[in-house]
Amino acid sequence: MSLWEVKAELPVEMVDPVDTMLLEREDERWSVMHDVLIPAAWIVGLFTDEAEARTEWAEIAALVPAASPPAFREMADADWQESYKLHFQPWRCGRLHWVPVWERDSHRMKDGDVAIWLDPGMAFGTGNHETTRLCCERLVAWAETAPKDATIVDAGCGSGILAISAARLGFTDVKGFDNDPEAVRIARENGVLNDLQGHLEFYEGDLETGFGDGPYDLVLANILGHVLAEFAPELTAAVKPGGELILSGILAVEVRTIQAAFTRVVPDWQVDSREIGEWCDIALRRPE
Repeated sequence: MSLWEVKAELPVEMVDPVDTMLLEREDERWSVMHDVLIPAAWIVGLFTDEAEARTEWAEIAALVPAASPPAFREMADADWQESYKLHFQPWRCGRLHWVPVWERDSHRMKDGDVAIWLDPGMAFGTGNHETTRLCCERLVAWAETAPKDATIVDAGCGSGILAISAARLGFTDVKGFDNDPEAVRIARENGVLNDLQGHLEFYEGDLETGFGDGPYDLVLANILGHVLAEFAPELTAAVKPGGELILSGILAVEVRTIQAAFTRVVPDWQVDSREIGEWCDIALRRPE
């Protein structure tokens, strides 16, 4: 299999704005690569053929005028995997390691630690985006005291990385849903990559229909802030007494607005928020 790569250099100061724009577009064919040592940055897209690559670049170029003229090249399967290896490195959150699959045989962990194996292709990502890290850190901390039969749902699961993280931490009742059937397919494939067949469930659903088996002990929702605010009643209703709701995908400049939308719905819940870069999370705990 071959793919066509589009790669254009970005001014380093454009990394966060372009990353945010790509997140809002929810198009996983594009990513931003940032080498902090040089420093340098690029916007990179992978497509099935040259015509698609050029058409999609024309659309992105209008949104990112600061990018340099792009380079187009055909990449064999081995080439694009090697390209990703240059940029994707293992990282750790507590006892949870996120490791590229090509290091499956060489990565070492201490007793009690667990790994999620990341496919080097477009469909999974590395989990390095601040919004995912915020959710993952909350999940790992919550897992320290939660019983392993606690019920967990990843709302708007995308490629399934948070649900898979929960299952790898030993939880036995984990679900994830997304309104995009392609995302659900990819999430299932990533579950298989991590040997989790039968240990978690991915299905199609949205924030109105996806919580049918709830309420849950933990609800994870790494979605855009305005969507979270719109569905505050549905998200809070999906949480059991004593349970927790972890929200991410929230820009720091909008966190007060998003938090206010939830406290209007559940004024007696405990609320906490943290910030990484330009992104924030919100954690809400329902009283017993």
